[in-house]
Amino acid sequence: MKKILAVIKPFKVDEVKDALSKININGMTISEVKGFGRQKGHKEVYRGAEYQTDFVPKVELKICVDDDQADTVVDTIIETAKTGKIGDGKIFIMPVEDVVRIRTRETGVEAL
Repeated sequence: MKKILAVIKPFKVDEVKDALSKININGMTISEVKGFGRQKGHKEVYRGAEYQTDFVPKVELKICVDDDQADTVVDTIIETAKTGKIGDGKIFIMPVEDVVRIRTRETGVEAL
């Protein structure tokens, strides 16, 4: 199993969720996060005053899938979340040793 952690632009969340649903990925955890990469934040204007924001708002998706689904999920996120501009985000892929569904005690892929 793999855990896919994707950090994307907030306005792409619904589009990514819908695209993942079309490939039968129906479970994910979503968190609002802030951070920066190469862009080092951005400037905003509020009531005529310009100020520097060091952290850019992003959304973090966490999805666990069977090994054979991981590439398809990653490709779907890339195709859907990509704008071609700086700050599109990152995807991290990590191995998952096991998962347990609390309600039924199912383990492994059956628990996903």
